Amino acid sequence: MQIFVTKIVDIMKEEKLYSWQGGPIILQQIENEYGNIQGHYGQAGKRYMLWAAQMALALDTGVPWVMCRQTDAPEQILNTCNAFYCDGFKPNSYNKPTIWTEDWDGWYADWGESLPHRPAQDSAFAVARFYQRGGSLQNYYMYFGGTNFERTAGGPLQITSYDYDAPIDEYGILRQPKWGHLKDLHAAIKLCESALTAVDGSPHYVKLGPMQEAHVYSSENVHTNGSISGNSQFCSAFLANIDEHKYASVWIFGKSYSLPPWSVSILPDCETVAFNTARVGTQTSFFNVESGSPSYSSRHKPRILSLIGVPYLSTTWWTFKEPVGIWGEGIFTAQGILEHLNVTKDISDYLSYTTRVNISEEDVLYWNSKGFLPSLTIDQIRDVARVFVNGKLAGSKVGHWVSLNQPLQLVQGLNELTLLSEIVGLQNYGAFLEKDGAGFRGQVKLTGLSNGDIDLTNSLWTYQIGLKGEFSRIYSPEYQGSAEWSSMQNDDTVSPFTWFKTMFDAPEGNGPVTIDLGSMGKGQAWVNGHLIGRYWSLVAPESGCPSSCNYAGTYSDSKCRSNCGIATQSWYHIPREWLQESGNLLVLFEETGGDPSQISLEVHYTKTICSKISETYYPPLSAWSRAANGRPSVNTVAPELRLQCDDGHVISKITFASYGTPTGGCQNFSVGNCHASTTLDLVVEACEGKNRCAISVTNEVFGDPCRKVVKDLAVEAECSPPSVNQEPRYDI
Repeated sequence: MQIFVTKIVDIMKEEKLYSWQGGPIILQQIENEYGNIQGHYGQAGKRYMLWAAQMALALDTGVPWVMCRQTDAPEQILNTCNAFYCDGFKPNSYNKPTIWTEDWDGWYADWGESLPHRPAQDSAFAVARFYQRGGSLQNYYMYFGGTNFERTAGGPLQITSYDYDAPIDEYGILRQPKWGHLKDLHAAIKLCESALTAVDGSPHYVKLGPMQEAHVYSSENVHTNGSISGNSQFCSAFLANIDEHKYASVWIFGKSYSLPPWSVSILPDCETVAFNTARVGTQTSFFNVESGSPSYSSRHKPRILSLIGVPYLSTTWWTFKEPVGIWGEGIFTAQGILEHLNVTKDISDYLSYTTRVNISEEDVLYWNSKGFLPSLTIDQIRDVARVFVNGKLAGSKVGHWVSLNQPLQLVQGLNELTLLSEIVGLQNYGAFLEKDGAGFRGQVKLTGLSNGDIDLTNSLWTYQIGLKGEFSRIYSPEYQGSAEWSSMQNDDTVSPFTWFKTMFDAPEGNGPVTIDLGSMGKGQAWVNGHLIGRYWSLVAPESGCPSSCNYAGTYSDSKCRSNCGIATQSWYHIPREWLQESGNLLVLFEETGGDPSQISLEVHYTKTICSKISETYYPPLSAWSRAANGRPSVNTVAPELRLQCDDGHVISKITFASYGTPTGGCQNFSVGNCHASTTLDLVVEACEGKNRCAISVTNEVFGDPCRKVVKDLAVEAECSPPSVNQEPRYDI
């Protein structure tokens, strides 16, 4: 470990990446959440933690070191918080700043589970509460989602996508409203900068109600029971309502403020609300249901991943049958069941164990007379186990150290029994994880024979690492001649353990590319020799996904889930950098069977955008400014409804627009009793053909269709890539 850490630090210094060298690095982390597991090692765990800290400090990096979730970190190391909420966290010394190193704005997903989503309002609430209560630095995990290409997905059993419901999805597309809502939050906090940095210590605390409170940052003593207008000091306030169910009206600074449930209002000048975490003023963008985005109010319009132009995939497929068990290269025989990872050294997900079992005539007669089949039992298997008898698949088992009991069709004489162990990611966290291993544990037995059970645990087993096609690299364009491919006919039956290949052209443009493998079973996919990752159409349970999601209340990853009753992941990311204009090679290794003719290739972009803003909403944050002395102020202007497509795309059509009392939500808007008839024409003129637009929500623009009624502006629009000769307009 010391060699590795030293090497990384040396590279950082050589590249001049530390802040004192003019680079971006202001903090470094040693270990990760070791405090969660330290106790399992007793005093040795404590000694290791202290050694790691001293080793890091001795490298003299010139920037502070942090340890996450390490409450006993030594004085020279900053202990920090990783969690969904860190507003109650305090470091183990008053001399240390309060740092939130991992703000979990979403969560990862496992195969066969529904997908977790964290509401934008709750993410904003958590961040605002952190700074309200004295936080110094906060970092999102993740801000930009990712993809675990090749076999890097861990867990085990984590899906290939590491999108994480992040503000920017794994394709680089903004996830709205989360991205925009947090952007507005950041701008509001930035307006409080002078007041936040003027306080050396804790802010002034004010109890506003049973579940309501204020924290005031001011350069001077401030009286919260009266107006502060005209005062020269810096003053910013955070007003919180932590009641999950009720609105609250609070009195401070000589004024009344209404606070939605589970929300924080930010007052950069201790007078005017610039932002409330529960009131979303940014657009909503809808993503395809199969790619994992929630569509609680839009299940009738799930498709957003759009196919541009003509189909790209060839209709011709070729196949190659993967041999089961022993195929030749690198085989060896050993007595007993060996641990999977010690054998494979993680060069492949697959390890075959093959032995032979002799079945007597008495056994067959016994089974026929009793009317049952013998079974193979294994005490514990990890991830996936498949059982083959004489080259044919008998059955499979999925789980994390679960038992297997598989009935077998054995014949008289010698039977070849092959156990295929498959890992679906390495154990990536926990105490003694190096001892977790993979494959099989305990006894392996044949039960139900005429003379009792046969213990196969200590039999001679022949071991085969990996797949023949894998080691022959038949997924690579350079090695297509290393396999005898056969043309696949329309009436061919797709059998397990089959390789498929076809050719395809790259979609037009520069947009991110995704492939739908939902028609396949389980396996791995390559494009031009690059491993996209594991795919698996394992279906999530039918229950556990709400019809709507309430942002209020403490979040956990079991809240606000989607994709119940369908595959956890169907869409997989193909980086543009891997593609050429035409003649791209797609290769699949399929373990269980599927229909490759249903695979589709698409371009991922935001198709539908919508927003609904009240005339009582706050002025845009761009209306705020800071004077030369740092004091913030705001111009009294109308709220704005803003829409924006992906970079390079244009608003091609306004599908709904109403100023008045429109009802419903995005993708379900309808005109209410009050409606300004000019709305659609005005919005079309302001937005169509542009990449983005902004419209003031005021009677001065639309007229007053109903006096003494609070009015909203609701707009829904479609985004499209620009035509060949069209450049998007960015004026607003």
